[in-house]
Amino acid sequence: MTTQLLSLTRAARLAGVNRAELQRRIRRGEIQTFEGQVAAGELLRVFPQTDLSDDKEFDRVERIKADAIPKQYDRDVTLPSPEVLVSRLRSISELLSSKLATLDAAVTLLDQTTTRLAEIAEEAPAPLDERLGATLAWLTNARDNLAAEPRADGQSRLLAKDTFLRIMAANVKIIPSGHEFFVEGTESILEASVRAGLNMSYGCSSGNCGSCKARVVSGEVHRIREHDYVLSEREKQMGYFLACSNTAVTDVVLEAAEALTVADLPEQEIRASVRKVERPTGDLAVLHIQTPRTHTLRFMAGQRVHLTLENGATRELHIASCPCNGRNLQFFVEGRPADPFAEAVFAGLRHGQLVEVKGPTGSFVLHEEASDPAVFVAFDQGMAPIKSLIEHAVSIDVIEAFHLYWIVARPERHHLDQWGRSLRDALDNFHITPMVGERPEDVLIMLEADLPDAASPRYYLAGTEDQVGPVLAGLTARGVDPERIRTERLD
Repeated sequence: MTTQLLSLTRAARLAGVNRAELQRRIRRGEIQTFEGQVAAGELLRVFPQTDLSDDKEFDRVERIKADAIPKQYDRDVTLPSPEVLVSRLRSISELLSSKLATLDAAVTLLDQTTTRLAEIAEEAPAPLDERLGATLAWLTNARDNLAAEPRADGQSRLLAKDTFLRIMAANVKIIPSGHEFFVEGTESILEASVRAGLNMSYGCSSGNCGSCKARVVSGEVHRIREHDYVLSEREKQMGYFLACSNTAVTDVVLEAAEALTVADLPEQEIRASVRKVERPTGDLAVLHIQTPRTHTLRFMAGQRVHLTLENGATRELHIASCPCNGRNLQFFVEGRPADPFAEAVFAGLRHGQLVEVKGPTGSFVLHEEASDPAVFVAFDQGMAPIKSLIEHAVSIDVIEAFHLYWIVARPERHHLDQWGRSLRDALDNFHITPMVGERPEDVLIMLEADLPDAASPRYYLAGTEDQVGPVLAGLTARGVDPERIRTERLD
């Protein structure tokens, strides 16, 4: 049987584990890879408990994650459009036709081999004729048994499940970064990349500017909406298309520009609107704003933006939500005396009231290519950028394990209990330690008790200088490489 090779993203999905778990086992040498891919047999060897006909557990985890991190789009994206579904079925039927032709050729070859063995056995001298006769009898019996009781082994069932997944979702790989994601249902390639937390280049996201232009290296895409931007005939011949207006029919490899550092992101000015204001405590408000459908904010988790209200009040705040949900932005606003911005928010902004968003700024971002365990330490309002980092890390599914330490002055300031429970239920590698009133020195003691090997994780610290400084000094004193620690100082 030809070895079936699977990308890491698809292999993780078939096995019902996250990609980080698969990478951890690869690093340990438990799973062998070939050119960055996993053989189907190797996957079944390591995950023999994989139920190849039941995705209930995988779906349960995905639903919990979706509750914890809302998707960007309200519409149902479970099923592909009829046109895309037909295209995928046609593509898979062509592949299966090719496999069947190969199988027919193999059967013909077996028939010819059987005939040749019979002819040689008739003319061969003893005892060679007996050995050839026994081999011929074994081959005939094995073929008869296979024809009478065809069996679907683990690899065959895995291939069948993979075929079904290819009908429902296509895998996209971006080069040169190597990032991968799935295109689900009727969403465009650009929409899927944003949902996956990636930073493909784009501007209007509605087919006018051409900033999301990409090139098909392999595979097939299908236009799902018209666009005003005009591609030249030469660009079309070279395989260029607009990611905002096309979906993936088959698994595809694309050449596309991505923002890999904060310097790659353009400054943006967006007129957004207030969705709602929540008041989890008397001195804390959660501001939800929404950008226009044609203008998603491009930012990296952990960054800040300037918000300006209709009355002119302005404040720079950390975005507390995931880049995978770039239209719906969340901010934590702390009540401050003589602060016009906080006063306006706490007085109650109207639904639909305009808010100018300008940014993003800041370099407190994730080590996206590092799969090491991550430790997040958030003091009070430092939870805003930390929450964004964690949601992004869950979205891109790279980090091996998460541990969040959230230190607040009063118990009621732990206002994200449901969020924490949802992630803990969905991810067996997510841990949260809520702390009340502890000093930085106490946090260091807790870290030392929980992390005997302090040098292994990567650290993300957010709080005031008086809070972050001592923790940073304590970690470096324990031998942690400063390059493995990122900090964000709040005013």
